[in-house]
Order: sequence, then structure tokens, then C-alpha cells
Amino acid sequence: MSDYQARLNRHLDELRWLYYELYEHAPNRDAAFRDLLDKMEQASRARGTDLKALDSQREQDPGWYQSNELLGMCLYVKPFAGTLQGVRAKLDYIQECNVNYLHFMPLLDTVDGRSDGGYAVADFRKIKPELGTMEDLEELTADCHSRGISCCMDFVMNHTSEDHEWAKKARAGDPEYQARYFFYDTWDIPNEYEKHVPQVFPTTAPGNFTWLEDCGKIVLTSFYPYQWDLNYHNPAVFNDMADNMLFLANRGIDVVRVDAVPYIWKELGTDCRNLPKVHTIVRMCRMICEIVCHGVILLGEVVMAPEKLAPYFGTVEKPECHMLYNATTMCTMWSTVATRDTRLLRHQMDQVNSLPKEYLFLNYLRCHDDIGWGLDFPWLAWNLGQQEVPHKKYLNDFFTGKFPGPFARGELYNDDPRLGDARLCGTTASLLGVEKAEYEDDTAALELATDYDLMLHAFLLSQTGLPILYAGDEVGQLNDYTYHDDPKKADDSRYIHRGDFQWDLAERRSDPATRQGKQFQGLAHLEAIRRANPVFRTEAEVWTFWAGDQALLGMKRQLNGQIFTAVYNFSEYHQTAHLEAYGPHTDLLTGAEVDVTGEWNLPPYGFVWLLYGN
Repeated sequence: MSDYQARLNRHLDELRWLYYELYEHAPNRDAAFRDLLDKMEQASRARGTDLKALDSQREQDPGWYQSNELLGMCLYVKPFAGTLQGVRAKLDYIQECNVNYLHFMPLLDTVDGRSDGGYAVADFRKIKPELGTMEDLEELTADCHSRGISCCMDFVMNHTSEDHEWAKKARAGDPEYQARYFFYDTWDIPNEYEKHVPQVFPTTAPGNFTWLEDCGKIVLTSFYPYQWDLNYHNPAVFNDMADNMLFLANRGIDVVRVDAVPYIWKELGTDCRNLPKVHTIVRMCRMICEIVCHGVILLGEVVMAPEKLAPYFGTVEKPECHMLYNATTMCTMWSTVATRDTRLLRHQMDQVNSLPKEYLFLNYLRCHDDIGWGLDFPWLAWNLGQQEVPHKKYLNDFFTGKFPGPFARGELYNDDPRLGDARLCGTTASLLGVEKAEYEDDTAALELATDYDLMLHAFLLSQTGLPILYAGDEVGQLNDYTYHDDPKKADDSRYIHRGDFQWDLAERRSDPATRQGKQFQGLAHLEAIRRANPVFRTEAEVWTFWAGDQALLGMKRQLNGQIFTAVYNFSEYHQTAHLEAYGPHTDLLTGAEVDVTGEWNLPPYGFVWLLYGN
């Protein structure tokens, strides 16, 4: 019996049962399931020898992606290095950043002006021509693998571009392809959907449906009018999308980032979010990967509160995603920057840390997207008396410099004055005051802002999970306002933090006398500490503690006799931290042995990392 057949046999009964349950009303269910199995077998046969060897290696170390030695970086190919081959030429720099997990932002073919940053895919098997070819991608991933770097890529499951072959055939009137989307002749059913389904972009793309004048039809478009939602009630959609996923895995992708997971199943009379059959689909995707390419893992893009997030891990017996984004901690951290009050952040971290150790979160300070204020507003109202709309307004005013005092420089995205709501854009350095300090030539403020930047990265690295840097943050890259002059980008403020990588400034990374050198080398020092100490592994016990002031965040990690104590100062004032730690410790930042008396003096935006035990 082949290894593939053995893996198939382990999962076949459950895969068939879930598939038949999902498509219980499909008249061609038997043939559709046979088609799925055929596609899986063909993908297994097509998988390269080197990739199969990597699968086998990871089978011996199934927790490879949970290591404290793993550090990620997220980047856009074009602004970072021009093309995929350009990224290959920069892999030495990537390794100098201590990065061994690369997330390539959308690579697949889109139509200029109708791309939503690459998330409106016109062809799942073609790279954007300006970035290169599928052969270039295979060469890049092979080169990465030879250096011990894993590769992540976005896979958009919820929708296709209106320029996709399926959409073009549907628009031309082909009923087979219209059945792959949600097409309607009248507004009766769409209007029923609208009663329950929230709008994703109420200001820039209001409503959930689009009228197609040329074919006299209405189509479901949850995001933008040129992104047509796929109808997973049709088994042909699932089969072909699973086949596309396997095609990309066979190009050397190690981590499939499944985009917009909560949206992929629609039912009339619901909000079309987080429905039970979404989990059926994700569980089937997990099994398909385990059968065909068992070294490949799934990263779910689920931007939800912890109680809605955790179900996407599945169960120990029936797991779904291997990793999920920790968006709530990220946005709560930025709220803490603006309020200097860590109480909500402690509460949120305690929620995450109470989840099973098998649940792995991807942690980040900034990413390609905006910061949405998905805070625990009921907790804020009950415990701190802060109401949602005024608090969001305060945060957005703070980070856009609307009143005297704030150091941040950011811009709003999808501002909706009716709801008092908006999202925030900007790079880490600009939001923390580096841009303002440099513009005003304020040396003292620049020093503080750079310290703040390093402190937040230290906080990132001490959380449990996989830390991800956003390319440019390692050298404190600032906002890029040139997007305002580009008609194709001017309406999307997210491009403020998607500017070209400034290689001339990165050249200063070896000079500690420069801001870039201080940032790069300081971050490298923290990364080395994390790699060297097992207490940063995911199985460690982690908890927060009150460190003596609401501006201080105290946290501990404990594993196999090692106890790590950290305190972070979110204020511009000197603070005395109460550590809950006594006796001989190692100051991890200096390497010195210190006798801890239970208190530690922290400078503005400072932090301490202490370790007890070997």
C-alpha cells in the first residue's frame, strides 16, 4: 500500500461523511465525490520529490511550526524587490533579519483597478505578470527551502474576480457557471439577505449585491462589486477550489493562508458569518492537505473576538486550522498605546492564554491591512465606563493627530461618520512618533519613539505563538504618502503603509548610531534571546500580573523550571514596576546576573526581561 493510500484510508470515512452531509441535496453527489478523490490523487502524483521529502521530514516533527526559533515576515513582492526573482536576490537580507517564515502577499493574477490589493483573483494558476511566473515561484520556494525558510501564500476561497474565467462564462449566460455564484433575476431574495447580513465596507462598497446591467442579473458581492462570492452549495466549486489549493501547495507553498474564512458559507435568514458548515469546509481542507501534502498547514484569516476565533482550531480529535491570526491582541495593544491603560490588554491576553496550548496564534504589530477597532467594548463599558463610539473616535483622533499632544501620524480608512466608526492605517514607526520627531528634528522625541518601537516588538516576541514582522518595520520604515498622487491607489489609505521598501535606509542597519541601526540591531538582539530560551516555546504557561500602575503590563512565562518575567511601560514617564520576582535572575537584555528585590525602575517606554533558572 502506498503512503498516499494509507493516509487516504485514515481520513476517507470522515471525508466522505462530511462531504455527503454538506451536499446531501446535490443530485450528482456520488460523481462529485469521485471527482474530488481523482483530483487529490492527481495532485499527489504531481507533487515533486523534494516536497514529498519535506512532507516526510515534517511528519517526524509535526510541531515544526510551533518552535520558538520560527520568526516570520510579511511582504509585498513588488514594493519589496520588484519581482519574485528580485526576492530571491534578497534572501540573504531576509536571513540577516533572522526570518525563516516568509508570507508573500497576494501573487495571483488580478486586473489592474479591480484587484482589492490582490484579493480579487482572476486566475488561481497564474502569477501577476509584473511579478513573474509560476516557474519563478517554484524557484523561489525551492531556494527558500534550501535555506530553511518556509513559505506562506494567500488563498482567497470566498470569491473570485469578475474577470475570472468562471465569472466571464456566468456573465455570458452559461447556467453551469452561474451556479458557481449567487445569481438572481429579481431583488426579492437579495433583499431578504440584506435584512440580516452586515455590510463589510458600508462607505466604499455599500450593500452585499451588485446589479449587472449587461446580463440583467444580480450577483452576491460581499466585499467589492468586482469580487463575486462563490457558492459552496455547489460541489463543483469546492472540488475546483480544493484543486487550486493543492496546485499552489505543489508549487512549494508550506502555509496556505485561507482568506476571509468566516464568510465562505451563505444561508438565507442568517448573517452569513461563522456558520457551522464553514467548519465542515475547513475541516475537509485540513484532511485533504493531510492526505495529499501532509507537510502543508492552514492559516485561517479569522478577524474575530477570541470566543468566535477558537472554534476555527477545531478539536483535538478533528482539528481545522493549524494557526489563526491574533487580531484582537493587536488592536487592543494599539488602544493601549493611545490610552496608556493596560487593563483591557491584560484581560484580552488572559483570554488567549487560557486557551489550549495546541492553539497557535500568529502575532503581529502591523500587517498589510488597516487596524480595525475590534475591542471588547462590553468589557470596557462595564469595567472602565468607556463607550464604543466615543472611544473609537478618541483612538482615531489620537492616531491621526487631531488634537495637541499625540505623537502618532496615521490616516483613516473607510470612515463612516454615521456610525462614528473608522479603521486606521499607518506604519508602526509613524504611529509611534518616529515620523513626527524626525520632521520636527526633535532628537529626544526620536529617541523615545525608537525605544517605544523596540518595546512593542519585545512585547510581540514574548507572546505565545508565531511572531510576524511587517517588512520595513525591522528598520522603522515610515508612512509613504505618494499613494495620494496615484489615481489607482488614492482612494485606499492602506497604501500609506504599503510603500516601496527603502533599501537606501536599510543600508544603515549595521550602524548603531543611526535610527535604523538601533532598530535593526535591537530587534536582532531580542530575536536571539527568544531563540535561545525554551521558556518562549508554545507549551509554556503564560499569565499577566498587576505591576503597580495601569500603564504597566506585567507578564510571566514558565516552562521546565524556567520562569520569565517581563514588564512593559506604555507611558512616557519613569515607572517603578512591582515584579512578583525575587532573588537571583538573569537580565536577558544585558546578560548580567542580578539580585531582584521585587521592584524595577523602568524608563519611559522601557521594558525588562528577566529569567530565573537555566
